[in-house]
Amino acid sequence: MRANRTKRTHILLPVDLAREIDAIAGRRGRSAFLVETAREAVRRKKLLGFLEGDVGWKDAEHPELAGGAGSWVRQIRQQSEKRVSENRGKARGARKRVKE
Repeated sequence: MRANRTKRTHILLPVDLAREIDAIAGRRGRSAFLVETAREAVRRKKLLGFLEGDVGWKDAEHPELAGGAGSWVRQIRQQSEKRVSENRGKARGARKRVKE
């Protein structure tokens, strides 16, 4: 769907809600505000539908999580800390060579 295509619709809003929207977005910004709000609501509904549905990933597709998510996160953190430590060592070695 092209972003610049629109369809005119007629909606009814309670007066108090229209006033609140206008106070936030301005009378000329009402449509843009409603479009943005509707897009967020649609994304949220789709995500909730996916999370509540039967569709998900298969364990065979993610063997790294076989020991549980916590274990995988700890492993990733350890790898990251090791890389940082190794990079610090390389940086120290480079500084020593520059001083010599």
